[in-house]
Amino acid sequence: MRGVAFVGYKKSGKTTTLEAVARVLKERGYRVAVAKSMHADFDREGSDTWRFSMVADEVLVRANDTDALLFKAKDINALFSMVSADFLLIEGFKSITHVPKVICARNEEDVRELNDGRAVAVSGVIASTGVEEVGGLPVINAVENPEELADLVEKRAFMLPNIDCGLCGFNCAEMTRMIVGGEKTLRDCVVLSSKPRVTVKIDGEILPMKDWVQELVEKTVKGMLSAMKGYREGRMIEIVIRDD
Repeated sequence: MRGVAFVGYKKSGKTTTLEAVARVLKERGYRVAVAKSMHADFDREGSDTWRFSMVADEVLVRANDTDALLFKAKDINALFSMVSADFLLIEGFKSITHVPKVICARNEEDVRELNDGRAVAVSGVIASTGVEEVGGLPVINAVENPEELADLVEKRAFMLPNIDCGLCGFNCAEMTRMIVGGEKTLRDCVVLSSKPRVTVKIDGEILPMKDWVQELVEKTVKGMLSAMKGYREGRMIEIVIRDD
């Protein structure tokens, strides 16, 4: 999954910009997810869903206009792991530093304040003023030229593991800045470039598994098969389960 954050102050055009990019990516056949951080209480104290959440791990809600799964993720990684998409477009998560970002600005001062080396473009209100570049970043009008901004997102969006393992010599925020700046590539991330020992596919799509899950599956399967005639260590094991 590739990700990009749309950051900016109030009334800078974040939602309009994100919406325009999402629409183009959807038209191109991608599966798009949006993550938005809200300042208001979504599940207010005293409501039915709040009461249920006090006694349940997850709460399913079916309303007239939408369906929702309410739960409390322990961290950002756990929250985003719930998403299965080609692109994750993020709005409002100021603490996120493991994805590149599009700065939605009202003026050039906004860009200077928000550019920490992870920005790949500028959009939002400033794009309607005729400014074409700020601080070396292209200014793209998402309302008039959504395809151009979607092209850039399609080309430059990525998401690091956000675990700060240090195996590459840097934390994920530093590596993100270097990838955006062209000093590094995703191949320099040890976690992303390593080949998984265990791969599980469901209807042809790979099911993401953390290292400890891969180890658990590997040891369990090998342990069961080791007692069977014909099993030999060091060979590739392929198991197909049909759910007809």
